[in-house]
Amino acid sequence: MKKNLILLFVAICAFAACDPIHEDISNDGHISADELKAKSSITVDKAQSGKNGNVITCQTSAAVNAMWDIGGKEFIGNYAQKKMKLGEHKVILYALCADGTVLKDSAMINCEEVTNALEKFYIYGDVANYPDQVPFVPGAWDAAAMRFSSTEGAHLPTIPDEVYDGLKTLIFKVSDVTADFDLKVMNGWWSNTYYDHVKWVDGLNELQITDVMARECAKKYANDDPAGGKDLDLMLYSGSMTLHEVYYEE
Repeated sequence: MKKNLILLFVAICAFAACDPIHEDISNDGHISADELKAKSSITVDKAQSGKNGNVITCQTSAAVNAMWDIGGKEFIGNYAQKKMKLGEHKVILYALCADGTVLKDSAMINCEEVTNALEKFYIYGDVANYPDQVPFVPGAWDAAAMRFSSTEGAHLPTIPDEVYDGLKTLIFKVSDVTADFDLKVMNGWWSNTYYDHVKWVDGLNELQITDVMARECAKKYANDDPAGGKDLDLMLYSGSMTLHEVYYEE
């Protein structure tokens, strides 16, 4: 008798472990598997994707009582969300009809690392929106030619303070660079030289913006910092090139 009770207990436990349907996911009416599928959705958020995985969000309409199983973890209700590691994961949806019919739908979801493309922000050369921002050739020893100032520069606009905050790199697109090209990077008052005797090549050239440079060039520091509020300025010692674009990426 004792042996039979043990076997019955094991059988009940095995049945309970294999049956994922609970009373709180039963539905009043009968819905079909197609209706359940049509009223449910699974999305993978890759906006914050990286080496730690993606967020999987599962939903059904309010009219359906269901249970989601995401990678082996159960969620009772119409909404489930779980962050999963990179790779493939099985998502299962269960619902119970009033007549006892068990509906089940499953899908394999792939969590992958996605490198989002950086967005380009123009300082100069956005001819689609500013037709006057055309390529130009700065002259040697002309400090106004590439001074980022709407009032004292010849071509380039003032860089706003909110751009300087956090700015790490400016990218210059140039062509027709001569062999004797020699560039100085300073501020508009000639008091600080940031880079001297810089050589560029045709194509894209990066200029690293340090925290000191950003602070000294931002206008908001002009009144409380003797070194603040000066324009970023690039000047050619010799040679020539054609400047097409200046932008940064985020």
